[in-house]
Amino acid sequence: MGLGDKISNKAQEATGKAKESVGDATDNSKLQAEGMKDQAAGKAKQAGEDVKDSFKK
Repeated sequence: MGLGDKISNKAQEATGKAKESVGDATDNSKLQAEGMKDQAAGKAKQAGEDVKDSFKK
């Protein structure tokens, strides 16, 4: 996996965490859900990249 992919996945997770936090603070359930979705997507992409890496070894 390239470094760019790792950075992108972590950035997506961080963005999701920020959205979730803002949603919590403003009592905005839509923003909370969007943040959780972004975090899950980033983690899923990272897991997929980890699987690909394990086959390259």
